[in-house]
Amino acid sequence: MSDNSRLTRGGLVAVLYSPGFGAGWSTWADNVVTRRAMLFDPAIADIVDRRAADWQAQAESVALIKYPGAYLGGLTDLAVRWLPVGTQFRVMEQDGNEWIEVDEDIQWTVA
Repeated sequence: MSDNSRLTRGGLVAVLYSPGFGAGWSTWADNVVTRRAMLFDPAIADIVDRRAADWQAQAESVALIKYPGAYLGGLTDLAVRWLPVGTQFRVMEQDGNEWIEVDEDIQWTVA
């Protein structure tokens, strides 16, 4: 992934997720390429992180251009989680509620 495909600040990467119930953000994308792009989108991450009064309209304008046909229902609850560069993580989703699990949060069971 190139440096311009994600927003980084001070060794941290912005990851977009939608923590509200109803609709997911990247987890509801119809293919893996779109899912990854939506997860790290630098323009949308910057808009969400700055939280201007009209951030939702700004983010939607960008998303409609970059992701035509994508379901954007999770946009209204978008949040940014800053993770150290290189952190292994996954976005989990249930009923539209997304959350981020980092590798050390997962308690594996060994057979």
